[in-house]
Formats: sequence, C-alpha cells, structure tokens
Amino acid sequence: MSDLDSYVDERKKRDKGFAEGFDEGYEQFKIGEVLRQAREAAGLTQEELAIRVHTKKTAISRIENHAEDIKLSTLKRVAKALGKRIQILLI
Repeated sequence: MSDLDSYVDERKKRDKGFAEGFDEGYEQFKIGEVLRQAREAAGLTQEELAIRVHTKKTAISRIENHAEDIKLSTLKRVAKALGKRIQILLI
C-alpha cells in the first residue's frame, strides 16, 4: 500500500465527512476518466465527440473533468456516440 493509500485510509477512519466526500469525489472523477479514456480509444477529440453528441466541446470537457450530477440520458448519448453502451451495477 502506498503512503497516499495509507493516509487516505487513516483519514477516513478519523473523519467521517472526509470519507463521504472522498468516496463521492472519487466516483465522480472515475466516470469522467472512463469517458475520457473511451473517447481517446475511439480516436476522437473533444470537439469531434461534441459534434456527435450535438453539444459543445466545453460540455464534453466539463463531463470528463467534473462529472458531477451528470444525467443518465447524457451518459447514454455520449456512450452511443462512442459506439458503446452503459451498464450499471448495484453492488
């Protein structure tokens, strides 16, 4: 385990607010990162993806960098434009 992982684990144990905020922020980041990786794997720029989704490049950037409160319908449109589909798992 890295020093960062150890720090995060210890901080989560001490500070419930940190734990909740960290986990939520990580999940939001992860969605944007997954979308960015899928876009790059498809060989598309943000501008090209925006055209396919019928939105602006800034909207794609915002999704990739700050995926907070993203609608499922928006995720579906982005996935479709990338030739992908959305799968949701409740664990």
